[in-house]
Amino acid sequence: MSPTTAAWLALACPLAGTIVNGLGYKLIKGKVPGIIGTVALAAAFVFAVIALLSLQGRGAEHRQLVSSLYDYAATGTIDAKLSILVDPLSILMMLVVTGVSTLIHLYSLAYMSGDRGYTRFFAYLNFFVFSMLLLVLAGNFFLLIVGWAFVGAASYLLISFWYRRTTATSAGIKAFVINVVGDIGLTLGAFFILKNSHTLDFLGTFSQAKALGANHHGDLTAGLILLLVGAFAKSAQLPFHTWLPDAMEGPTPVSALIHAATMVTAGVYLIARMHPLFEQSVAAADVGTIIGAVTLFVAATIGMVVTDLKRVIAYSTMSQIGYMIMGVSSGAYVAGLFHLMTHAFFKALLFMSAGSIISAMGGEQNLNKMRGFKKAMPFTYGCFIIGGLALAGVPPFSGFFSKDEILLVQAQIGGWHWILYVVGYVTALMTAFYTWRMIFRAFWGEPNEQAQTLIDTGHVWHAHEPTNPNNGEVEDTDVGFPGPEHHIAEQALPMKLAMGTLAVLATVGGIVLIPKTTTWLDSFLEPTFASSSVVHQASDGKLVLGLVLGAVLGLLGIFIAYTIYGKANGEIAQGLQARLPVLQRLFVNKWYFDELIDFAIARPFAWFGRFGQQTFERIFVNGALIGGPSTLVRAGSAAVRAVQSGFLRAYAALLLVGAGVVILYFLIQSS
Repeated sequence: MSPTTAAWLALACPLAGTIVNGLGYKLIKGKVPGIIGTVALAAAFVFAVIALLSLQGRGAEHRQLVSSLYDYAATGTIDAKLSILVDPLSILMMLVVTGVSTLIHLYSLAYMSGDRGYTRFFAYLNFFVFSMLLLVLAGNFFLLIVGWAFVGAASYLLISFWYRRTTATSAGIKAFVINVVGDIGLTLGAFFILKNSHTLDFLGTFSQAKALGANHHGDLTAGLILLLVGAFAKSAQLPFHTWLPDAMEGPTPVSALIHAATMVTAGVYLIARMHPLFEQSVAAADVGTIIGAVTLFVAATIGMVVTDLKRVIAYSTMSQIGYMIMGVSSGAYVAGLFHLMTHAFFKALLFMSAGSIISAMGGEQNLNKMRGFKKAMPFTYGCFIIGGLALAGVPPFSGFFSKDEILLVQAQIGGWHWILYVVGYVTALMTAFYTWRMIFRAFWGEPNEQAQTLIDTGHVWHAHEPTNPNNGEVEDTDVGFPGPEHHIAEQALPMKLAMGTLAVLATVGGIVLIPKTTTWLDSFLEPTFASSSVVHQASDGKLVLGLVLGAVLGLLGIFIAYTIYGKANGEIAQGLQARLPVLQRLFVNKWYFDELIDFAIARPFAWFGRFGQQTFERIFVNGALIGGPSTLVRAGSAAVRAVQSGFLRAYAALLLVGAGVVILYFLIQSS
């Protein structure tokens, strides 16, 4: 089977799952929809592996293949085709997306089994993965934009899945609107590039990269910065990041899917895919590098104080994506994609572990109310430990190797990139701290009521009145709300299998690119980046310094978290908050980005909308444009009706007057 055929089939599998579950929801009962969705994704992963093996059987110079189903539009300079590009980069993304998504589907089989919207959930989940595969396999800007928009629509459906929760629908709308802003940026950026390249095809555009940089540098830079707007919105980078924490309103498997392997990694993929163009515009590349560095730091500061378990992990995602964006924007393509892969493993694992804890808490997500689950949930605790070590960058876990690869490149570039190097390692310390802050607060200490119930009875604690964890509103368990059952990994085999597999991957995933030892990933991706003019060869001294520094800071962050939360039960934290009230307020209020956006954008647009509706539309449009002509017509109609009296002599007089006027006109004309 050719790589392109396997890729088309991988793309078709989740689409088929969406159609079957979407159209057959009245006929398919029980857990069958979940099985259909999971099998569809497993089949897609198999086809991705087949595509990988088939591509590896070709020479390095023949590993960029394009396949088209048909021409959607071919006129003038427009060559919009339904075509895919199969190369090492798209294969890597396919493997990560389908592999991790399959495990998330497997986890969802049990986790969502009590939900009334079970069939709908798996239809949405399959559609989301299909959209992401369409995005990463697109062979031109046309299909890229379609996949980009589909991912945004699917995210709205999943974030708002519990649609009778007002907080969930608001979060879905927020995510959708911000992503539409990114869609506009992506579309306009593609137009600026198309204007001078005269083709939508990726390979055709990349072949002209040097000419575009030399002859149309302004348009190219403008186009790339607009592409970055799309990347920042999709990957939750400043200032388009505010939708990501709110996206935690969706079910936990949705959080894992969005944060680990799909949506937020789209921006990283986009920059890596467009690397021939970014190398011709230093300004655009620097914008991406700086925004990534600022984002990773800001998100880490917020993660240190947030008390919602899922939101802490969400800010961690935002921060880790910042590392990736910084890496691929500065030419560390393989390092950025390496971190994308390892992050998918340990972040999906952390979200699944968090979902298990939240289920044991009866839906509660507040860290302040969690305590003592280490004995009650040993398997979940072990998985959280592994995910936490990988995220903290402790060797030999996967996050240690991938994060330090990105920072090593910053040191090698030198100059102002040393600032990014320092910021990256300071953030690594904060990352280790807030990760283990979660672990010590949720698992250590005396068991709370929920943990003790699980220890004593073996049953998950259930609230008498289910409530929204964000605002305390009482909810029922009917359609549009979370179901009445709560499942934990200790008692659900599908959840345990998914988490166990990810725990192994999070532990050994770094083996594909160990400095001075294994270069498998580097060699695999080489054909995609063979034309790159960026070369970063780090010295052994900087390499050793980075590895040692990363390990020490990771362990130091864990020790600080243990001192504050593991040993002192948070008393030291309360003292620090009292001594640093300004920083505490700044971080708790998320650097006031929501308030700033509300003041600078939301309120002015709302005022303009009210003005348009109440003044312009009501007075000018309805009054002058619509009311004026209609008034004239009504007046004319009234005059005509008045003339129609029904008396013959009146009609004769009118006829004579009219004839007289006509005769008078001709007499005047003849004179």
